[in-house]
Amino acid sequence: MAASDFDQEVRRSTILIADDTEQNLELLQAYLDDLGCRVVTAMDGQETLDRVAGAKPDLILLDIMMPRLSGFEVCRKLKADPATRGIPICMVTALTEEGDIERAVEAGTDDFLSKPINKWELLTRVRSLLRVRHLQNELERTLTYLEEVDQARGPAEED
Repeated sequence: MAASDFDQEVRRSTILIADDTEQNLELLQAYLDDLGCRVVTAMDGQETLDRVAGAKPDLILLDIMMPRLSGFEVCRKLKADPATRGIPICMVTALTEEGDIERAVEAGTDDFLSKPINKWELLTRVRSLLRVRHLQNELERTLTYLEEVDQARGPAEED
């Protein structure tokens, strides 16, 4: 995938930001403006799950400490569901204890960012996680196509 193709993929991407603090949502949205992608927000764990169902995001930036359901619980639920397990999740939190990082990894997070957020680090990780997501989608489409071709050939044409 050429750089310009990837830039187009990024602009077509949807990122869900889940944080219970309005200022954090606004800051992350402002940082992501440089990418030109669609941004959807949620302010608690349950709203995050609801938004995932409707928005079908390509990436989730997930705060850990949220009302109703924590980021750990949201991550666990999304990674347990075959329909959403492929969505990359980057936990964004002020928690920096080693135990918190371990819990995030055990919950299934794909990456981890500590607050205060560095814009350059955020954009680098977001682009990297989106690249992985789009390559996974491309692989799935290719495998589906090959399976259809194989089925169309039928048993008489097999070796």
